[in-house]
Amino acid sequence: MNRWCRVLYLGLCDYLKAYNLQKRLVKERVTGKIPDTLLLLSHPPVYTIGRSGSRKHILAPDYVLEREGIKVYEVDRGGDITYHGPGQLVGYPILNLRQHGSDLHKLLRMYEEVFIRVLAEYGVEAGRLDRYPGVWAGQDKICAVGIGVSNWVSYHGWAFNINPDMKYFSFITPCGIRDKGVTSLTRLLGRDVPEFEIMATVGGHFGDVFNLQIEAGYSAAELSEAVGI
Repeated sequence: MNRWCRVLYLGLCDYLKAYNLQKRLVKERVTGKIPDTLLLLSHPPVYTIGRSGSRKHILAPDYVLEREGIKVYEVDRGGDITYHGPGQLVGYPILNLRQHGSDLHKLLRMYEEVFIRVLAEYGVEAGRLDRYPGVWAGQDKICAVGIGVSNWVSYHGWAFNINPDMKYFSFITPCGIRDKGVTSLTRLLGRDVPEFEIMATVGGHFGDVFNLQIEAGYSAAELSEAVGI
């Protein structure tokens, strides 16, 4: 294992701010100015609609979205509509895919594998469902995945449900799938799990699945120097 990946934890971060950061990091990864990078964060309540999605999968009227403070964005990732919010661990890997097989279907499977392994550590049997990307515990999705690619560098990624407010999923048809449910780690375990513990577990399995050495995150000064923020 001689390739490495730096991890940056952003905490609770505005969706557009995080999206713009991804795009800037992609440019820096294309030129080789930065190594593979993993952003870990959460967002205020937001629905994002992927390239194959539709606003018709928003079930709540506009006044409910306004009352709940939920923003809606149409974005350049695969997939349909999904929810991001507090209580999730969102991950945006900025990876040079030429070093990871240049296979987008395999990339999705690798993201899924990370969380299948994470959940196994907590005694949760999780897996994949035919035709439906993501990680599932039975018939309930616990981790949504969707990717974007520019010049063979990845962005977007996953949203893993640790302990989000589940009411936000009732306002949409998650991922456009009508006959499946959504769950969270807390719901499955019947107890809370510290976010820092999940981050460490995810980082370890991400490194194993992608054969990367995980390094400490960027300092603010290093990130500013790398991408000019």
